[in-house]
Amino acid sequence: MPLVTFKDLCIDAHDVAAIEAFWSSALHLDGERADDGAVLRGARPGQTVWINAVPEPKTVKGRVHLDLVAASLDAFAGLERVPVDDVSWTTFLDPEGNELCVFVDANRPPGLKDVVVDAADHAAIAAWWADLWGGTLATDDGYTYLDDVPGAPVDSFDFVPVPEPKTVKNRLHWDVTLEPGVTVDDLVARGAVLLARPTDTARWTVMADPEGNEFCVFDPQAS
Repeated sequence: MPLVTFKDLCIDAHDVAAIEAFWSSALHLDGERADDGAVLRGARPGQTVWINAVPEPKTVKGRVHLDLVAASLDAFAGLERVPVDDVSWTTFLDPEGNELCVFVDANRPPGLKDVVVDAADHAAIAAWWADLWGGTLATDDGYTYLDDVPGAPVDSFDFVPVPEPKTVKNRLHWDVTLEPGVTVDDLVARGAVLLARPTDTARWTVMADPEGNEFCVFDPQAS
């Protein structure tokens, strides 16, 4: 039985205005300012993306990035392109250097396609999230993907192998909501790490999965 459901995506930003402007256009979502950050909203709750102001700039390759679908690459012409050979997508850097991959497909609605996560053990960490979320787990061509995540606005979460370890906080993460009767202790028992408990101003629990990827947990019973 799933322990959590998908809630939102979150992007750290040194320049909130620049990141809000770019990602609202790239994801075809409506942007608005919120406290010291911003929020992007779509037609469904799961399409919400929070942009959180942080003091530190991006310094290393992100271990989590987004794949997008677009009818053409015209809207991304002003971005720095990352050369990658023999692939079916084009990799760009957003205004703060966050990686994103764009698949050209005029036959489907433009916007968010997948969340891609670098992994030391792609099969193990994908299975761990499938245990928490549910969904359909599969391995193909050297990576593992999780389809049909309840409430998630993506085709899949793709866990791909990389040789380098995680060294800094991810600048892109996701939030989850506890299922009825489930507690943070249940997630710890499954291997999650507790990083920060709720405060008067932050009503969520910050946790990390077994590979150190941060995620925030919301308890509807505590609202």
